[in-house]
Amino acid sequence: MPDIVIKKIKKGGHGGHHGGSWKVAYADFVTAMMAFFLLLWLLSSATEEQLQGISNYFTPETISQNASGSGGILGGQSLAEQGALRSEMGAPTVSIDIPPVKTPEEIEQQRLAAQEDKEFKEAEEELRKAIESSPDLQELAKNIRIEETDEGLRIQILDEDGTAMFPSGSAVMADHTKLLLSKVVEAIQGMPQDISIEGHTDAVPFTTVTGYSNWELSSDRALATRRELETQGLASGRFAKVAGLADTDPLLPEAPENERNRRISITLLRGTGERPAADGETSTPAQSGTPSTEQGSGQESGNSAPSNRRPSFSVPTNR
Repeated sequence: MPDIVIKKIKKGGHGGHHGGSWKVAYADFVTAMMAFFLLLWLLSSATEEQLQGISNYFTPETISQNASGSGGILGGQSLAEQGALRSEMGAPTVSIDIPPVKTPEEIEQQRLAAQEDKEFKEAEEELRKAIESSPDLQELAKNIRIEETDEGLRIQILDEDGTAMFPSGSAVMADHTKLLLSKVVEAIQGMPQDISIEGHTDAVPFTTVTGYSNWELSSDRALATRRELETQGLASGRFAKVAGLADTDPLLPEAPENERNRRISITLLRGTGERPAADGETSTPAQSGTPSTEQGSGQESGNSAPSNRRPSFSVPTNR
């Protein structure tokens, strides 16, 4: 039997080279780590709304069990009820409400409105402090009311606890009323807003033989207030309206004859007057206009210049 010879061929050594498969695995690992840290960075810089949207994206949605409509990948609208059935194969969507872009005019209007609210609060605080610090006016603190309305900052001087701002049936202002108005002027003199003055009476009938009634009385008291404010230092061009409303707008509608319905309302009209804009130029709101006149009956004066300001008026005195 012949001898069987098995030859084994020994290949040469590979030295330090053992293949490149480990490089592929390492590259995949580095790529995954980079993606992971990139995801962490994106999550840390996302807003609350964006995070909520991402959370909703990965949250399973409840699928309608209604048999109507198409199923599967052709999920369509339900024929039985309004609305759409979500497809089991459809991808969820993320919706984020994006606020509209504001124009420069809208930004400027917001700035002016915020500045005006701050001015109103400062004027109210200054006026209250002035009354509290004056021994002569501390007893009159109950006769003044200050409030912010849609129209503007309203300062009302009213009769209270037997203390009248005007003698009964007269438009001659009491001395303590003049003192109170002087503090009002100090608080609002540096403000740019136009001013509206309204006179009010109670519902107690008042008529003289000449026909002089609550209408004329409320108008004359409003005009007397305008003259006193101007005497105390307010510019005449700031008065936008002077009106007498008699008993048509009571402070206490449930008690029209109550003494507190007899009052003078001084309102700093919101959005009026000139003030410096953000860039240093003068900004003029659309409601500002020309100064009012004391006499008139609702007709335009001889000045033909256009005016956007509400007309001022008063009922002529027949005394």
